[in-house]
Amino acid sequence: MVQDPDSLVSIPVDDVELEGVLEMPPDASGIVVFAHGSGSSRKSPRNNFVADVIRDRGLATVLFDLLTEAEDQYRENRFDISLLTDRLVAVTEWLWNREETRSANVGYFGSSTGAAAALCGAARLEDDIDAVVSRGGRVDMASAVLADVRAPTLFIVGGADTQILERNRKAREQLSCENDLYVVEGAGHLFGGEGELEEVADVAADWFAETLP
Repeated sequence: MVQDPDSLVSIPVDDVELEGVLEMPPDASGIVVFAHGSGSSRKSPRNNFVADVIRDRGLATVLFDLLTEAEDQYRENRFDISLLTDRLVAVTEWLWNREETRSANVGYFGSSTGAAAALCGAARLEDDIDAVVSRGGRVDMASAVLADVRAPTLFIVGGADTQILERNRKAREQLSCENDLYVVEGAGHLFGGEGELEEVADVAADWFAETLP
């Protein structure tokens, strides 16, 4: 995957610099910030595929590393939802402090543990977050704040990912905001079958296109 050098950004958060990629189609009215799952990064092929489809709908995307390389060496950091949420919120505030992006509506796309951070971030920022999409999300790890999420929220889960599907169904019952559950029939946790990731990307892009502009 070749990335435009002009789209690379370094985002200062506390005492670290988080590497990211910010890509903005002309006249983008919304930005989707990606929170990847444990062991993944801004270079995730699956998330980059989804981001491409979202940008085709005229929305900007930000993919960034939630952890530095040094921090990612410690497995416990990958599951520290509080830390990951802090990072996601800090990157969102960084966007709001930039001239080019301060007026754009913001949505979160979270995968696996990143979905928990996305939901926690949306709960913390309340009406300032306009949409959330979870792909194969560990949404159970955000159970304490689900009732506080106000942004329209979509859960996308593989039909064969039975444990995660059950957790998403239970989590959905705790939401009071607009929400939906979309099941990709026969798909596993990574949506690796033919056409499965394409289906995820289309459904997610539709959700953001309807809720962000």
